[in-house]
Amino acid sequence: MADIKLDGLKLDNLQIGNLDSIKKQNPSNTPTKNFMDTMKEAFDEVNTQQKTSEQALSDIATGNIKDLHQAAIAIGKAETSMKVMLEVRNKAINAYKEILRTQI
Repeated sequence: MADIKLDGLKLDNLQIGNLDSIKKQNPSNTPTKNFMDTMKEAFDEVNTQQKTSEQALSDIATGNIKDLHQAAIAIGKAETSMKVMLEVRNKAINAYKEILRTQI
C-alpha cells in the first residue's frame, strides 16, 4: 500500500476493491439490490403506470369513467414516469459512450 497525494491531500493506505469493508457496511447481512434489479423494478413500475393510463383513456373513450379527475392524474403520472425513464436511459447511453471513449 502506498501513500497517494491528490491536490495536496494525502491518502494513507488506499485499498481498492476491499470487499470486506463493503460487507461490514451492511451489518444486518440483508441482501442488497444491484443496479439491474433496481432498474428492472423501475421499468416494471413505469409499465404498470402505462397500463393504468391506457385503461383510464379507454374508460374515458367508452364513457365508463367514474372519476375523471383520478383518470387525469393517472395519465399525468404515466407521462411523467415515461419522461423520467427516457432521461435515465439517455444518461445511461451517454455514460456507456463515454466509457467507450476512455483510453486505457
